[in-house]
Amino acid sequence: MKMIAAVYSRKSVFTGKGDSVENQIQLCKDYAENYLKDKDITEFIIYEDEGFSGGNTNRPGFQKLIEDAKTKKFQVLICYRLDRISRNVADFSSTLEILQKNNIDFVSIKEQFDTSTPMGRAMVYISSVFAQLERETIAERVKDNMYELAKNGRWLGGQTPLGFDSEKISYLDSELKERNLVKLISNEEELIRVKYIFDLYSKEKSIHKVLRECLSLNIKGKNGGDFQAMSIRDILRNPVYVKSNEDVLKYFKKQGCCVVGIPNGQGLLTYGKTSNDHEADKNNWIIAVAKHKGLIDSKDWLEIQGLLDYKSKPSNKKIGTSKTALLTGILKCSKCGSSMRVSYGKIRKDGTKNYYYTCTMKANSGKTRCDSQNLLGPLVDDAVIDKLENVKTNYLVEELLKQRDKNSSNDNKLIELNKKIDIYNKKIKNLLSKLSYADEAVTKYIMDEISNLDKEKNYSLNELNKIKCDKSTSEISNEDIDYVIDYAKNFKNLYNSCETMLEKRLLIESIIEEIKINGETGESHIYYWGSRNA
Repeated sequence: MKMIAAVYSRKSVFTGKGDSVENQIQLCKDYAENYLKDKDITEFIIYEDEGFSGGNTNRPGFQKLIEDAKTKKFQVLICYRLDRISRNVADFSSTLEILQKNNIDFVSIKEQFDTSTPMGRAMVYISSVFAQLERETIAERVKDNMYELAKNGRWLGGQTPLGFDSEKISYLDSELKERNLVKLISNEEELIRVKYIFDLYSKEKSIHKVLRECLSLNIKGKNGGDFQAMSIRDILRNPVYVKSNEDVLKYFKKQGCCVVGIPNGQGLLTYGKTSNDHEADKNNWIIAVAKHKGLIDSKDWLEIQGLLDYKSKPSNKKIGTSKTALLTGILKCSKCGSSMRVSYGKIRKDGTKNYYYTCTMKANSGKTRCDSQNLLGPLVDDAVIDKLENVKTNYLVEELLKQRDKNSSNDNKLIELNKKIDIYNKKIKNLLSKLSYADEAVTKYIMDEISNLDKEKNYSLNELNKIKCDKSTSEISNEDIDYVIDYAKNFKNLYNSCETMLEKRLLIESIIEEIKINGETGESHIYYWGSRNA
């Protein structure tokens, strides 16, 4: 059976020596011809990343390889060394898993690793064992490191909490060596806001009432933005503000946290709270007595935690999702730009009740930041459906086709830029091959020429990345444009065939990006995907 082989090469820095990208590719091809004759390889697909570290897998060539593997574009992957794929064993193991799932053999010529053989498959198993071992070892190292840092109560960086700034200080360790650490220092103006939030919550027992007051009084967060319910909760939960004592440390110990330091009225810092952008298990948290002064009395802080703990239990949460409103998620208040949510009226004698769209800023600020009128839900839904059923599709299609032309233009630019980059690479490669027999004067000329070509190549790469970034953030794909056009033209029939509220909502959201509506005048603007002006 004839096979297509993928060859992957990677180099952290540009060079024509040693295991350069070109050398790796040639070595892989030679190995295939000499040692993989039984695979009957007839074609090579080359994937390469130059100037990328193996520390992570976010490399364009590698990502393209993974996409093609999932569509089974090739049957065997060859690389020069295992670490060309990844220096992280766990990432390498997950790559092997993708290859195995798609029946793709993997060959590493340096380690003689071939998953098409029994020994190679055994190596896959061993690799997964090492991946697990590495994850556990790294976790232990991180925790040990966090524990050591926690002993000094140092601030590890990032966004400082409201009420504090950070300051670098020097100190002498046990061996009288000078060390540096960053500690939090009080920002008195901000701490007034923090104290107000804690006092108000103690009085109102409601995060939303605290939020309403903060919005109505125009009290701002750390970076000058408006508070959200979650940011209020985070402040109330943060032990950085508590005056530490034994009771506070017991509270964290009961939750499984590791506690470091002697409570002395200073605030607390939390280490190891997040893992891969998610909140880690509390067994991995380290709570340490810090070097800054606490603000909130321990008794008051613990009472607030008890109330928050109680309200966070599933049995005490209000559960409710709209099964009647069509436009939740895409309807915006044109007066202040905030999203609109569903609220319900009083229950009628027949058991039914009306629903309304309410501006979230109006609701959260107690009408102090926005006073737009509530919108009668059925009336708004019917009006939008009527507009969609009678939309002027000719104009909409015209606007969408303009966007499709723009997409095609960008695609053509990408093709041209990729061709340019390939030409630059070939020219640089040819010049490098001449260095070995060039004299000093010619060598200087060649290196200057390589430098100029590299600058041109980088300019093209920047242009290419800019277009790719624009495409990923602003453009709707040509395929999606075709869907929007088709859905808009046939909306009435498609809508009438929907059997559930979810189906109707998904249909609307596939056509409409956003709706802005004014509660006083009833004026509305519908923005379709790919055509903000239609």
